[in-house]
Amino acid sequence: MGRKLSGRDFIKIGFPQNNTINIALGQVNRYKKKENKNNILEEAKQVLLNPESFIGDGIWGKVVESMIKQVEVKKHQLNTNRVPFSIYGEDAIDEQTKYQLFTALKLPVAVQGALMPDAHYGYGLPIGGVLATDNAVIPYGVGVDIGCRMSMSVFNLPANFLKGKDHQLLNILSEHTKFGMYDTHKIKADHEVFSREEFKNIPFVKGLLDKAYKQLGTSGSGNHFVEFGIVRLTETKPEWRLEPGEYIAVLSHSGSRGLGANIAKYYTYLATKQCPLPSNAQHLAWLDLNTHDGQEYWLAMNLAGDYAKACHDDIHRRIAKALGKQIAFTIENHHNFAWKEIINGKELIVHRKGATPAAEGQLGIIPGSMTTNGYIVEGLGNTESLNSASHGAGRQHSRAACKQRFTKSEIKKELSSTGVQLIGGSVDEAPMAYKDINAVMQAQSELVKVLGSFTPKFVRMDK
Repeated sequence: MGRKLSGRDFIKIGFPQNNTINIALGQVNRYKKKENKNNILEEAKQVLLNPESFIGDGIWGKVVESMIKQVEVKKHQLNTNRVPFSIYGEDAIDEQTKYQLFTALKLPVAVQGALMPDAHYGYGLPIGGVLATDNAVIPYGVGVDIGCRMSMSVFNLPANFLKGKDHQLLNILSEHTKFGMYDTHKIKADHEVFSREEFKNIPFVKGLLDKAYKQLGTSGSGNHFVEFGIVRLTETKPEWRLEPGEYIAVLSHSGSRGLGANIAKYYTYLATKQCPLPSNAQHLAWLDLNTHDGQEYWLAMNLAGDYAKACHDDIHRRIAKALGKQIAFTIENHHNFAWKEIINGKELIVHRKGATPAAEGQLGIIPGSMTTNGYIVEGLGNTESLNSASHGAGRQHSRAACKQRFTKSEIKKELSSTGVQLIGGSVDEAPMAYKDINAVMQAQSELVKVLGSFTPKFVRMDK
């Protein structure tokens, strides 16, 4: 018997002569390349004898799905009419961004949409786009950086604690935060997220475990940051155990690193193969949640979201240890994710790509730029916005435009005038690249209530 498996080998043991064989060969070549041919065929026989017991299996689940009910691949057309939607701060949003949402609103699976006041053009859904779908998840509706999020840890330290500590605080940021693709902590931390079943049961995700372990507690490039600043609490919650006033806080912005990026890329590829769409909508390809791949992406996405949280927790733990102080409380939220939520009595998949969850009473962080205030907010549960708000100030100039428009000396002048000290950062993340955060907050006054503000003072970004 030759070493390499062929379709004929599967036919001999009784596999149906259809696309199931191609799927089986694809899975085996991808995940069982080094295994003995006879062992694989013995396993395949068990799949034939008892397919139900292999439903959801990382390798054979897709094969079984093809045996029982093949996934229908057909070219979808967009609907003529849009589903209901709302736009906030419409005057400050360009037409290209609006039309990107309008395309998404015509998807056959779309139910309702919204556009936040910080919205700008992206891939698939616009940044600041919210879309509710029926039993379908759109990988590019979640975004490449799955679980990109904000996390703010507040210390029971008065604002004047910062005085005279410039060198110490900049040194903490320099020594205890890591940015970009390759910079990692010398002393790695373990975390319970690495024991998750998804790392064992989904072969593609299993292959990303080493990368995830190395990158724990690190931040991405671009607009990701870690910063010390001053929180002004105008209202407090009993669980915070702090009176209204001014305190020291650490604010971080980052996502799921290489783990999330690879998951997004892989499942987007699967979605485009299973769900061909017109060229202007191809980035909106979805996975049906009743399929093996849809269920697998959902598990992988949630894992990436929890890993992103673990990264922030590790960043804040390292900084608190270096500062020698205990964290009083933390507020955090995803803003690149999809959730199962009840909308008008029905469970839908709500994608928020660059949008903050703002259900009634839900806490979140909406940052400005590195030289303007961010805000602690409490959701008002506005159903027209699909219980969402902006995820920041939003860009008014693209990265390419920033390189043509601004100089490093202009950025230094802006930083100096606002008393902000920066490690790293590039021209494409100039503070002037962003919209007026106060105008954005005004445009969503019916979506969130402001409980406090955060003023950056010491900022670390990738170089």
